[in-house]
Amino acid sequence: MTQRKTSLDGLAIGLLLACCLFWGFQQVLVKATIAEVPAVFQAAIRFNFALALIWLWCRWRGIAVFERDGSLWPGLLAGALFAAEFSCLYTALQFTGASRATVFLYTSPFWVALVLPLLVKSERLGKVQWAGLTAAFVGVAFALREGLVVSAGGGRQWLGDLLALGGGMFWGLTTVVLRSSRLAKVSPEKQLIYQVGVSAAVLPLLSLGLGEVWVWAFSPFALSSLVIQTVVGAFASYLTWMWMLSHYPTTRMSVFVFLTPVFALVFGALWLREPVTVNLIVAVALVTGGIVLVGRKPAG
Repeated sequence: MTQRKTSLDGLAIGLLLACCLFWGFQQVLVKATIAEVPAVFQAAIRFNFALALIWLWCRWRGIAVFERDGSLWPGLLAGALFAAEFSCLYTALQFTGASRATVFLYTSPFWVALVLPLLVKSERLGKVQWAGLTAAFVGVAFALREGLVVSAGGGRQWLGDLLALGGGMFWGLTTVVLRSSRLAKVSPEKQLIYQVGVSAAVLPLLSLGLGEVWVWAFSPFALSSLVIQTVVGAFASYLTWMWMLSHYPTTRMSVFVFLTPVFALVFGALWLREPVTVNLIVAVALVTGGIVLVGRKPAG
């Protein structure tokens, strides 16, 4: 039986900062690679190879993934939602900035807070949580408004913003399924197998449906990007996060996650020269602050 800690120690803080730093960097990396490798094709490669790595990990650790436990249908649903999340995110990065996409993607707790109380009575919201939802909603509206203004010149930033927001919604709904179904009682590795497995099957079909050209002659940069997205992103960082969830308090961990849009903002500005506008900074502050409030336990 795993002994859960009641607070975050130095190891946990270091791992959390590393994960959030990487997740903020990853969106910028994906966007920088689109010039050589189509967006959804990147995701298809990432999850197919990640599935093989997770499968080998489960074999090495002796983790059963095919036992009958009633999780098949909710697992497939979670996998479909997970695939939809990354379909939206990778497509969004073709139209909007990596930093903006990350802000919208990390609205996922907003959707969890809206939907989960309908299924799990203990997750009801108090006044502070509703205030947080309102602040996050205003932040999203603020950022979307800026996207519409910029797109008035003929661009499609608004489309990328909406797709990234859809990615956040699908991520949130995936979390709802994981927490309100039989999946809550299976191992984290099996949960990940469902999500990555369905994505590995769906994303290549979506890539072909979008007419993306599959190029297999990768430059050293593109190859490095795909390896990093797969090994560090879809495999190591997810398993690290799941290990921490089983050892440390979830609520304290979740606060660190909201550093990710800040890191994406910095990397996007430094590497891709993405504009850091006052409106975007305000949106990041409202969304981050609002969702931190959502994560607080209701009084009483």
